[in-house]
Amino acid sequence: MTPQSELEFCEYVQDTRDALLRTAYLTCGDWHRAEDAVQTSLIKLYGAWNRTRRATVDAYTRRILANVLVDQTRRGWFRRERAFADPPPDHAEEPDAAEGQAEAAAILARLPLKQRATLVLRFWEDRSVEETARIMRCSTGTVKSNTARGLRTLRDHFATSSPAGEGSKR
Repeated sequence: MTPQSELEFCEYVQDTRDALLRTAYLTCGDWHRAEDAVQTSLIKLYGAWNRTRRATVDAYTRRILANVLVDQTRRGWFRRERAFADPPPDHAEEPDAAEGQAEAAAILARLPLKQRATLVLRFWEDRSVEETARIMRCSTGTVKSNTARGLRTLRDHFATSSPAGEGSKR
């Protein structure tokens, strides 16, 4: 890698690492797994940096991250571990933001991984259906159905967990 390419890569990592970490955390619900996934994704991106087009590097990085997170769930070891909802102290930007992210991750943890990843990409990162499909390597129909199923599950959860009468309207 040329010194200029390496400098560009370092700047890209500095600019996007926190956003990638939040996305990974909301997808997997565990700061440590999120850090591992981001680190693995950035290592893979480094190896492909000279082949990536600068215009599509964000989508490519998120695709790598989504694949790494899915690969983590395919391994059996993580199912025996218990994730902690609280972020480590070094990730607590502001107390309210950290609490909100922990609460969002706990709510999203009720969903299957692909629905969770779809909702995070669509609504947290504000990606279009087409971008999300490209990142997750699936059809736009799959993105739409995962979004609908995930939102229905969340809606049903909030309808049943809210006090009587407040969440019963649809």
